[in-house]
Amino acid sequence: MFDHLFSELTLGSGLALQNRIVSTGHDTVMAHDGHVTDRLIAYHEARAKGGAGLIIAQVAGVHHTARYTAHMLMADDDHCIPGYRELAKRVHAQGTKIFGQLFHPGREIMETDDGTAPVAYAPSAVPNSRFHVMPVALSDAMIAEIIAGYASSARRLKEAGLDGCEIVASHGYLPAQFLNPHVNLRDDRYGGSLNNRMRFLSEVAAAIRAEVGAQFVIGLRISGDERDAEAIVAQEVLDVCKALDAEGALDYFHVIAGNSASLSGAIHIVPPMFYETAYVAPFAALVKGVVTKPVIVTGRINQPQIAETVLASGQADLCGMTRALIADPQMPNKAKAGKADDIRACIACNQACIGHFHKGYPISCIQFPETGRETTLAARKTPTTVRQKLFVAGGGPAGMKAAAVLAERGHDVTLFEAAAHLGGQALLAQLLPGRAEFGGIVTNLTREMELAGVTVKRNTPLHRATVERERPDAVIVATGATPRRPAFEGSEDAHVVTAWQVLKGEANIGGRVVIAEWKPDWIGMGVAEKLAREGRHVRLCVDGLMAGQSLPFYVRDEMVGRLHKLGVEIFPYARLFGADESTVYFQHATSGEPILMEEVDTLVLSQGHERVHGLADELDGTGIGVHIIGDALTPRSAEEAVLDGLKLATLDVFG
Repeated sequence: MFDHLFSELTLGSGLALQNRIVSTGHDTVMAHDGHVTDRLIAYHEARAKGGAGLIIAQVAGVHHTARYTAHMLMADDDHCIPGYRELAKRVHAQGTKIFGQLFHPGREIMETDDGTAPVAYAPSAVPNSRFHVMPVALSDAMIAEIIAGYASSARRLKEAGLDGCEIVASHGYLPAQFLNPHVNLRDDRYGGSLNNRMRFLSEVAAAIRAEVGAQFVIGLRISGDERDAEAIVAQEVLDVCKALDAEGALDYFHVIAGNSASLSGAIHIVPPMFYETAYVAPFAALVKGVVTKPVIVTGRINQPQIAETVLASGQADLCGMTRALIADPQMPNKAKAGKADDIRACIACNQACIGHFHKGYPISCIQFPETGRETTLAARKTPTTVRQKLFVAGGGPAGMKAAAVLAERGHDVTLFEAAAHLGGQALLAQLLPGRAEFGGIVTNLTREMELAGVTVKRNTPLHRATVERERPDAVIVATGATPRRPAFEGSEDAHVVTAWQVLKGEANIGGRVVIAEWKPDWIGMGVAEKLAREGRHVRLCVDGLMAGQSLPFYVRDEMVGRLHKLGVEIFPYARLFGADESTVYFQHATSGEPILMEEVDTLVLSQGHERVHGLADELDGTGIGVHIIGDALTPRSAEEAVLDGLKLATLDVFG
């Protein structure tokens, strides 16, 4: 099925890759004090065991001014070598090759170790609009120092046994800042003409090659389309790639999209599900047309079928499939074995991967919380020594994950779902505009249960009588939640419906709508977009700092942009107070002053959820162990629900 994807490819002077699947560089928040850790090694080792052809480890700073977060790797002194050496050893043992990324952010610095404002360096003193950093213009001496830092850092990676390195010139980081005439305002030999603006990058590549020799692979990561109003133009990107290719220091080109410097550009660093799969491939094809070296393309390539199409069409030579490997480290092995239906496809929710990174936590996956926990929870998924008869009540994400892992460990598991379909609230989430792909979590977890041998009974709620008759060893209650309808003055007079009713088509909605949202997440914004696209006037009132406050940044920013284009009005700090036939009353969350929304036909409530735990109460006194997980324990998101399922299934009580 995947002849191109699983064909070998040689990079540089003879580095053979077993296939065209690449885990591209991405920050894992698993480094410590700038060094590789056991947790980081286990994370990459899992993807090597899964059959990835090439792993590119996350960015490593090449100079003391390159530390753009408090949890990044550093390669600016020899202390990094032992950790990298062990990483290379463990990855190589699986037949996978490994590179490291060489990085300087320039002005794109997020934070410092102690929370104070950073001092950033860039070609010119031009601030960015995302982090609002005013950089210091680099002196010639510091430019030379940083170029030397790239070379010495590459030497350390080589000494540690890595197979190559990748210069990060993508996403508006330092090399890209030199290339961009909007950011590089210098009038010396590093500014002005394109030849001058690419001088820094050319000198970096040449310095690295001189330091590491001919056998060590050197690649370049570059944004083909920065998706920013002040970006380098696409033709100049092609000209740069062509010129660097001719200079001969580079062995491959890695094409991606986006720019860290702006909110609109940053979305494409890790594009959410609103974007088409493989949407960067057409530009990669343009790069491939002007260079002689292999081209990697990255950007929403989440399935082997998609990667095969890209490769077969000649748009690229390798495919970056990072989130696909986060969601399913075994994806390459499954695809090669002809088990594509068993692959847990990434749904680009961004919640636990880049979402965790932005919060400063180690990355994971909402569908596969074993990711990032290879040394803890994943290591506990061992065969049971005592087979138990277990009932799971509820076929949402929590119940499905618990059932799948418990059955995988060897238990006799039956899942009872009261409805006709599995999935719980995920079935509603997939109805929001642009979020149909979220339904993939249901497909994936269903397949996991099938493979594990779970018995599933749909249209069959679990009751005490069944439990007493069948006497399972334990019951897992994962019965979910229902919409919360808080009491407020005038609720009987206004036309009030819930977000669930809107999505299910169970309510008549007027032409002028106010949405009262308690937790700023997907629901209020998604319903607002749905109703606005249907032609209604929509006002979204949020009891928080901003719409989408709890969402991953790139998802939030994309959704805010979509709502702005549709004319949806957003009101933050708005706590629901009351309503009448045509007005909804809010209280400003900090001033306490009233906020009035007049001429309202329908009030849509998105006020959180209340847990459904009646079965747990009902089973009290039966003498059978009861475990409550997911929203039945307390309403949260799909991430916590699935993680609850995994945690429960690996408890000692299930041996």
